[in-house]
Amino acid sequence: MECTVRWTGLSGMTFLAETGSGHLITMDGAPDGGGRNLAPRPMETVLAGTGGCTAYDVVLILRKSGQDIRGCDLTLSSKRAEKDPKVFTEIHFHFTVRGRNLKANLVERAIKLSHEKYCSASIMLEKTAAITHSFEIVDDLAEAVA
Repeated sequence: MECTVRWTGLSGMTFLAETGSGHLITMDGAPDGGGRNLAPRPMETVLAGTGGCTAYDVVLILRKSGQDIRGCDLTLSSKRAEKDPKVFTEIHFHFTVRGRNLKANLVERAIKLSHEKYCSASIMLEKTAAITHSFEIVDDLAEAVA
């Protein structure tokens, strides 16, 4: 896997990353650090990437388990160290999984498998951060057929 990150110019602290798959991500710093608040902070992209990694796993695992999953939202709350390096020290993952007749034990299993076996990002971050999880299930009722 490769990525190229380029500072976009002499004014500001905006960076443009091009991923190995050819996609672009813009990042910027806070105004107190010379940035112009034009894009997410680099550490915000780390947190977002971790969320994407584990949500992907959960959806895939639930589909493979035969669950009728219709949606998966993930809210991540984090704390960082006060001094440099300001690593993540706590991250809480709250999943809201929507579907029809989803089984709580299978949702819990999918989250556990993601965080213990498949999600490289959360497994790396647990080296510095206490990681916790919670979830809720929203049952989508079948629409009435007219």
